[in-house]
Amino acid sequence: MAEKVIATMEENPPKVNKWDGNALKNALDDAVKDVLLSRFSYVESHRLLDGRLLISSIAVGFSLFALLWDWLYPFPQSRMVMCVCVVAYFIMMGVLTWYTTYLERGIFCTALNKDVAGIDPDDVWNASSSLKRFDNKYHLCLSQKTGKTGKAKEARTVLTVENFFDETGRLLYGSVVKEVLRLHSDVEHKKN
Repeated sequence: MAEKVIATMEENPPKVNKWDGNALKNALDDAVKDVLLSRFSYVESHRLLDGRLLISSIAVGFSLFALLWDWLYPFPQSRMVMCVCVVAYFIMMGVLTWYTTYLERGIFCTALNKDVAGIDPDDVWNASSSLKRFDNKYHLCLSQKTGKTGKAKEARTVLTVENFFDETGRLLYGSVVKEVLRLHSDVEHKKN
């Protein structure tokens, strides 16, 4: 049986439309995430994404319950349940908005640096970014929360998008690696 060979981002960098800001940001985010997970012995944590999925699932649950209730007891009888479910759905959407704005804050990758002995808590690395509409400045932030002390350190940089894509829109992975390693080093050597 032949084994599948999975091409890494380094071997096969993505090609994007250079005029699509979302595609540029997503390609850079994926490259930063790939560097953090492949160059270091970090394990990805999906805790933030799981929280967003839980909130969304609860909201959809209210919608499905309202749909089922209305099917079992047609409209005049299901009026109160429908109103409660609609209000609950909008409350959950407000909670989701709060969650993405204040807890996620643009974080696209959470990586855990596991303690080798397994005694101390894990160091948590977060990578967050932003790219404003019609702008060519990619804002990248790496932060580390030390497991033992709980102290946080971070380093920020503003990168010009043109330096990371060639004329055809192919990602220059080596340039991303160099910047992420530099930023990672800045965070590690920063004093608290």
